[in-house]
Amino acid sequence: MTEAQHLQAILRLGDDALVLGQRLSEWCGHGPILEEDIALTNVALDLIGQARNLYTLAGQRENQGRDEDALAYFRTDREFQNHLLVERPNGHFGDTVVRQMFYDAFALERYSFLAHQTVDLDLAGIAAKAVKELQYHWGHSSQWVIRLGDGTEESHAKVQASVDGLWGYTGEMFMADDVDEACAKAGLLPDLEGVQRAWSVRVADCLSQATLSQPEDGWMQRGGKQGLHSEHLSYMLAEMQVLPRTYPNASW
Repeated sequence: MTEAQHLQAILRLGDDALVLGQRLSEWCGHGPILEEDIALTNVALDLIGQARNLYTLAGQRENQGRDEDALAYFRTDREFQNHLLVERPNGHFGDTVVRQMFYDAFALERYSFLAHQTVDLDLAGIAAKAVKELQYHWGHSSQWVIRLGDGTEESHAKVQASVDGLWGYTGEMFMADDVDEACAKAGLLPDLEGVQRAWSVRVADCLSQATLSQPEDGWMQRGGKQGLHSEHLSYMLAEMQVLPRTYPNASW
């Protein structure tokens, strides 16, 4: 594992957290009920907090004078390396909770490993805090998938369509590239085959309780970790970055 690969691994973690946190923040003031409006906003804040910690660490390791704000606001979409799943539009509430459930099952396994690895103790500390938050996130998203799937005929049909529509974005999380392989070999990141097995068990159990059908695996979307994104990320970043890019030297 090279220093560049180590840095990329940290940035990828931060990118996933920031992009999904930004997506969830779009629900603020628009939740289906007040409790969920607050819950989704709190999950978004957790994720953005994780991204801040990861970007700060990445900036320190990079040692080029970039802080968390520079890494969040002054990189282009091609420089972001998040998974395509997390940049998907919110859609309706069922789309959001299914996307969240798929990600939470993956993130919980990934951060549980990161919290116990000894290659990077700073990263382990960030991960240990994140695991506590992700356990809540998983409980929240999985219970909503179960409630909607095992609910009315309409809610079942809608959330099944969400599962079917987002399934093709889950495979990318387990497609290892040279960064994943090198960092796993060094003990920094978990082996993605093992993560996929644990993820599959967790997700299958959730879908079973929700009386939902698990789609068959087929061709999976890919490219996010290589900076190849959908148009949705470009629009999201344009909105997120417009103020600091317009007034780059502004202070509060």
